[in-house]
Amino acid sequence: MKKSLFLSALLMSLMFILAACGGGGSEESTEESGDDAATEESTEEGSTEEDASSEEGSEDESASNGGGEVAVTGDVNEDDPQIAGEGSSTVFPIMNVLVEDFNSEYGIPIELGGNGTGSGFSALIDGSAQFANASRPIAEDEEEQLADGGVEWTEIQLATDGLTVAVNQENDFVDSLTFDELNTIYSGEASSWSDVREDFPDEPITAYGPDQSHGTHDFFNEEVMDEEGVEGQLIQDTNQVVSSVVGDPNSVGFFGYAFYLENQDQLKAVPIQGPDSDEAVEPTEDNVMSFEYPLARPLFSYVNNESLNENETLHTFFEFALANSAEAAESVGYVPLQDDVLQEQYDKLPNSDN
Repeated sequence: MKKSLFLSALLMSLMFILAACGGGGSEESTEESGDDAATEESTEEGSTEEDASSEEGSEDESASNGGGEVAVTGDVNEDDPQIAGEGSSTVFPIMNVLVEDFNSEYGIPIELGGNGTGSGFSALIDGSAQFANASRPIAEDEEEQLADGGVEWTEIQLATDGLTVAVNQENDFVDSLTFDELNTIYSGEASSWSDVREDFPDEPITAYGPDQSHGTHDFFNEEVMDEEGVEGQLIQDTNQVVSSVVGDPNSVGFFGYAFYLENQDQLKAVPIQGPDSDEAVEPTEDNVMSFEYPLARPLFSYVNNESLNENETLHTFFEFALANSAEAAESVGYVPLQDDVLQEQYDKLPNSDN
């Protein structure tokens, strides 16, 4: 009897011990399971946050690239006629970037010249080019000649430029110029700097600029000279205009902003005071984009409508040009279009999906 009671007590003790051990193991397992759940929840939250951050980043990148819905929806056709463009030396740098990038992407070369806005419109009129680049709006007589030849066209703005007036880097007295002072210089009235402003030194002045084949010349003549004509050393090659100012300490010249940026270590850009302003404004990207700089101007390409409709490759090129215009403009020193203006240009293209 005693032995039976002893065995029963021993058995009950063992059961209590086993129950205690099992309970402890269950509790530990529960805690570990809770930790795993917390870790999983944390991971999911982190993943969600990363996904959200990634989406926000993509949205920001899309917005910062500009262009809204502008996209390349067309394709190229190797059987299409060869494409050629001619025109403004000011527009040439940005268009050349776009032409080279298009060739790299699609394997289609485009002939491109930069002999001046007037040359571009002449080529558009005689049919030797499908598009004409211009640093000024089309003139009335050019519109008439195109109409006489049965050529309809579309005006596409690519970027914005600030026509820059610059002096030699050694010039330490010209800190600004007004439109009236520029008129005095480029009318031929001034033979010395003191003729421009009394407190300027009595040193000879030489004025340089692009010749009549350039839209830059026409724009300056219209905006500054009231279409009375530009006098000075007028040169066909804009690069020679720049090098002339670089080599002459008493000179002044004007050209596109990109030409200044390429040579800014040897030139000094002159802030310009417009006729409706009380202060001179520097040609900076912000001032050009806002048109606060009085010599800011749009840069155009005029495209033959028949070619734009019938030449699939040409149509695709201009979609590509607009979609990549911001990056191309910044790469050569011009100011990209604002999103709404860019979308307006894209909407001008025939059969656009947007």
